[in-house]
Amino acid sequence: MVDLPTYDDVSAAADRLRGHAHRTPVLTSRRLDAELGLRVFVKAENFQRVGAFKFRGAFNALSRFTPEQRRAGVVAYSSGNHAQAVALAAQLLGVPATIVMPLDSPGSKLAATRGYGAEVVTYDRYTEDREAIGRALAAERGLTLVPPYDHLDVIAGQGTAARELLEEAGELDAVVAPLGGGGLLAGTALATRALSPRARVYGVEPAAGDDGRRSLQEGRIVHIDPPRTIADGAQTQHLGELTFPILRREVAAVLTATDAELVDAMRTFAATFKIVVEPTGALALAGLRRLAPELAGGRVGVIVTGGNVDVDRYAALLGGSLPA
Repeated sequence: MVDLPTYDDVSAAADRLRGHAHRTPVLTSRRLDAELGLRVFVKAENFQRVGAFKFRGAFNALSRFTPEQRRAGVVAYSSGNHAQAVALAAQLLGVPATIVMPLDSPGSKLAATRGYGAEVVTYDRYTEDREAIGRALAAERGLTLVPPYDHLDVIAGQGTAARELLEEAGELDAVVAPLGGGGLLAGTALATRALSPRARVYGVEPAAGDDGRRSLQEGRIVHIDPPRTIADGAQTQHLGELTFPILRREVAAVLTATDAELVDAMRTFAATFKIVVEPTGALALAGLRRLAPELAGGRVGVIVTGGNVDVDRYAALLGGSLPA
């Protein structure tokens, strides 16, 4: 039986990240509170290093490498944010990095990953298996594989974002976080249960890729084809062997959001908070809009996961040009 991470792992990760990860701001807005009938606290991980929460898990995982693992190098697969996070963490720790990325990854994410010194290996997300490619590279080159979500140290690192949110906002009635493979949501659930035990935890995933919702409903990990959605950071095909049991135990529900709802949430962040949020990063707010009547009058935490979106694409989406 595999060991699952605990809140003690989240606390240990916070110690390792101190001085390396940014303590990102918690934002509030009276306008948004009035619109939703809630007191909303937004954890703005778009201000994290590499522009996304993924730096937390990546640095925590790589910082625990043995000297032999550091010399040999790391391999990871990612649509973009985990790619950049592992590349930067590897650069800071002196570890060679190889990153497997989809051919259709946003150009800014590809460029940033290469800019941090990583070797990028591309693949077609609709016809090739990134996990198989990652495992093959690890075996061929003697690299250590650090997956984007199903890894104890990655989950623990991601949980530090919710830990900081709760330290600043105090006890909450609910915490809402985006859901892809479940690393952030699992870490969020661990931190929330320890620091605000009465709070309900919710995940929000793209409507086109509702494997998480179906997995919790069916009591098993559901596998799907790569979903077609503007939320490129949540185009995962299944939950993890570590993340699923934590979500099944701790999460109240998983909601979905359409691409149009994500754009509306991105507009809210731009107009109300004056910040750029990528589509995946807007999942939690999009889901909260559906949850608001159920949580009326409550104190709710929302995690914004990142702000890495090409400027032209961002302008087109906010201008109403959704992909066909």
